[in-house]
Amino acid sequence: QLVESGGGLVQAGGSLRLSCVASHTVFSISVMGWYRQAPGRQRELVAHINSAGTMSYADSVKGRFSISRDNLKKMVYLQMNSLKPEDTGVYYCNAELRTTYISSTRNYWGQGTQVSVSS
Repeated sequence: QLVESGGGLVQAGGSLRLSCVASHTVFSISVMGWYRQAPGRQRELVAHINSAGTMSYADSVKGRFSISRDNLKKMVYLQMNSLKPEDTGVYYCNAELRTTYISSTRNYWGQGTQVSVSS
């Protein structure tokens, strides 16, 4: 129900832009964010943005990554600049949303998109 796109292979110092869309009916979306998981490591938060537009970033990506969202399109983006080999991993979109006005807020995940940064 969350569909990511934009991953790929890039050289160190390059840029990628990830996109994620909530493809199903949505009543409201509170927090949208991006997580990543490198081989052999736990999934970690990269960045998130709430409905008011307040953003938060992992220390490792501050100054290089930028998160944004388009509420009308139900989309969240992650602009990644100055990429480093340690940014390599599967990037997952995450959203806390309600599908109807009577439903409770639930946490949803995308299927993940691979980002590989070569040195």
